[in-house]
Amino acid sequence: MTGARILVVDDEPMNLEIIAEYLDDSGYQLTSAASGEEAWAVLDRSDPPFDLLVLDRMMPGMDGLELLGLMRADSRFQTIPVILQTAAASPDQIREGLAAGAAYYLTKPFEPESLLTIVRSVEADLRERRELHQRLERHSEALAMVQRAEFEVRTLDEAQGLAALLAGLCAEPEMAVMGLSELLVNGIEHGNLGISFEEKGRLRESDTWLEEIERRLADPAHCHKRVFLSLLQSPEDWIMVIEDQGKGFNWQEYLELSPERAFAPNGRGIALARQLAFTEITYEGRGNRVKVRLPRKQVTHSP
Repeated sequence: MTGARILVVDDEPMNLEIIAEYLDDSGYQLTSAASGEEAWAVLDRSDPPFDLLVLDRMMPGMDGLELLGLMRADSRFQTIPVILQTAAASPDQIREGLAAGAAYYLTKPFEPESLLTIVRSVEADLRERRELHQRLERHSEALAMVQRAEFEVRTLDEAQGLAALLAGLCAEPEMAVMGLSELLVNGIEHGNLGISFEEKGRLRESDTWLEEIERRLADPAHCHKRVFLSLLQSPEDWIMVIEDQGKGFNWQEYLELSPERAFAPNGRGIALARQLAFTEITYEGRGNRVKVRLPRKQVTHSP
């Protein structure tokens, strides 16, 4: 996604110059703000919204956490990813930043490649989300009369297509498509194909993640595996159960944004989906089966 719009917020002019130098050569559209108050004013008049914020935590006046609080309370900015850059990097301070809504952390001083790796990861996530939203628009009225259904997917494209199809049934389809896609893709990459958290981080850094997915999908050891989704309508919700054919994982570690993963370019999807998309998410057994609830779209019938 060349040309991503990034707002950089820091009260130190030298830091703004350094970050601009790191990112300028990559084709990004950069806007800078020297305070939280200025950043909020820039956000308020931005159209379209920014794709990403690189935000200093400690600033006079409105600091980074206060700005994050305003963003997460405003529906226009709730889903904009934020990289919080700070020298305050104790576990408690990281938890505080994650609780406020930061998705990524950078400790000052940081290497240019550390920033670029996270920005590239955000770009990949945004690109996938936009593709899902395009599919969602095409499928919004499909399956309107469904009561119960069973699906199975094998590839990332199939997973994203199914997520877009089913999200059209939900009260908040843009949040639902993000959450369902995350769980279905996790079932493929981590469950069926056995790609670990650490492996995915390395693959994302080397920009070879998709190539490795395709390689493993073609492997005779994995090519027969599927992720299964069952759908049931209840009076107020959709109940969906997603199950992969993998060995499971320690899912408890991924339900919350963790200080231990705050500096990694991946590992946030389940926690963000839990916060934004689902009214309930329950992992069962060894972790290869998860049940979620999503509010139904209310259909108005003409007389």
